[in-house]
Amino acid sequence: MKMHETFIKPMHPEGRKFVAIFAAITLVLFMIWNVLGWIGLGLTVWCYYFFRDPERVTPERPNLIISPADGMVSLVEPAVPPAELGLPDTPLTRVSVFMSVFNCHINRAPVAGRVHAVAYRPGKFLNASLDKASADNERNGVVIEMADGRLLPVVQIAGLVARRIVCFVDKGAPLKRGERFGLIRFGSRLDVYLPEGVQPQVRVGQTMIAGETVIAELGAPKGPAK
Repeated sequence: MKMHETFIKPMHPEGRKFVAIFAAITLVLFMIWNVLGWIGLGLTVWCYYFFRDPERVTPERPNLIISPADGMVSLVEPAVPPAELGLPDTPLTRVSVFMSVFNCHINRAPVAGRVHAVAYRPGKFLNASLDKASADNERNGVVIEMADGRLLPVVQIAGLVARRIVCFVDKGAPLKRGERFGLIRFGSRLDVYLPEGVQPQVRVGQTMIAGETVIAELGAPKGPAK
């Protein structure tokens, strides 16, 4: 890897208009006062960095569930998936990954499969690190049907600053493990609901890398796939 590639990452197209707006405001600030201009320049660089879209090396070993987001594990607990996903109301182990405004916000598929359902629900904009954010905040759920028929829900949750959830996939679309499926602006959280009987291999406070960090490993399904 070349030195400049270590510091300069490609930017996702979703960020272009925001960087352009920040840059335009920065030019105005420079005309008003140099100090304000330099502050604006710093914010413009931050905006570019927020929308960075680095390449990731996804583990190839089968049956792994990979983190869908960069950030920190904020919760590992049993919870019922959101009702709008149309899944049974059986509690599953939920792993929540909180993304600060300094994390990369590109979301990646935790498993390979086909999109079984996509469901958006408007809501509040509470701090995404709070437990009640899963129930109260704006969210978008994507249910992935794996090759063995099991379903894995992953839910994008807006945060205190975020005001826009972007999802790149529709029902029926195929997904590769580690493939980009969405992003959230600016500061948010991803919830992954592990299939029944699957144990998490992460703990609260652990740092996650989207598309690379292993959350859990799938075992054989119990009984016939539903």
